[in-house]
Amino acid sequence: MIYFDNSATTAPCDAVIKAATEELTSNAAFGNPGSLHKLGVDAKKRYASYHDECAKLLGCAPEELYFISCATEGANTAIRGALAANKRAGKTIISTRTEHKATLSPLEELAQEGYNVVYLPVGSDGIPSEETFEQALKDNDDVALICLTYVNNETGAKLPDDIYIELRKKYAPNALCYVDFVQALGKVPCDLRLCDMASFSGHKIHSVKGCGLLYVSKDAKVKPLILGGGQQDGMRSGTESPFLASLFTAALSEAYANMDEAYGRVAGINRYLREELAKRNVTVLSPDNAIPFVLNVSFPDFQSETMLHCLEMYDIYVSTVSACTSKSKKVSYVLLEAGVPQKLASNAVRLSFSRYNTMDEAAKFIEAVDDIYDKFLVRK
Repeated sequence: MIYFDNSATTAPCDAVIKAATEELTSNAAFGNPGSLHKLGVDAKKRYASYHDECAKLLGCAPEELYFISCATEGANTAIRGALAANKRAGKTIISTRTEHKATLSPLEELAQEGYNVVYLPVGSDGIPSEETFEQALKDNDDVALICLTYVNNETGAKLPDDIYIELRKKYAPNALCYVDFVQALGKVPCDLRLCDMASFSGHKIHSVKGCGLLYVSKDAKVKPLILGGGQQDGMRSGTESPFLASLFTAALSEAYANMDEAYGRVAGINRYLREELAKRNVTVLSPDNAIPFVLNVSFPDFQSETMLHCLEMYDIYVSTVSACTSKSKKVSYVLLEAGVPQKLASNAVRLSFSRYNTMDEAAKFIEAVDDIYDKFLVRK
């Protein structure tokens, strides 16, 4: 099997499988961190140690991190919670239409509730320019929240390293900034000093589904989305899971230990595929500023879903649009917003890589593409 759909989800790595086995076979693994007896106290200590380790890797304080179920929960908590806790901050939100649906859907509801949501246009590089960002800040003196994605999940387009922080300080110093770091985590540095809130997902970094992280700066006020027993300092109620936290921590530790080496290896795979596919008149849709872990391309004479299922016959797995919207069978809104023509967008396929992919797999992918064209289409 050749798996080039790592932006959708990743296979659990050995460190995660080992951590899961150790947790599940430990006599203390089932202890509730909220219990007062020894099992509960031990579970609480382990849970706190995972907070500490993740915070050390991400460069923040342990009390600024909250284990959550997924990045969608993180986005909803950050966006709605920030506005609920800061009702006098303003009624304007600045974002883009290329955000993940976990961000766009709450913003659409907030617009219906009376908020002024300003969507910045993006260029062919998939990001808003400094000029358009500055103009939006100048035109709105009541900006309460800014929502951005550091690395786009469909194209790999990456925001500038400073995430426009100087413009934000100049024109909207009191606005909170939420950043979706899901596709960046473990691949490129994530500087949490540049934002007030951020979300991360475990199953994108070779952990398991069901666990993520929410970062909330100690200087930011956010109203909890989930209420109950007041766990995690009241920010995220619900029985704490040392098991899931341990798996996320194991995955994060291994990703950070291998980040530089993985980036170089994947960059080589990306470069090879760009060159080989260009020779076959395949259009590369990912911009030059994209990180190498995502490569979006458009195949001539093959619609997205057709190519996906053709590759599946060779035990090669790719995707068309974000996994969260793939069932709708619509053309990628991200590509259309970036100015990609409808015809090219309708033939787009996303290849997304992890540190476990190899150059040999890339070569076999090219062989499969050639065979698909030879079998199913007469080249013009």
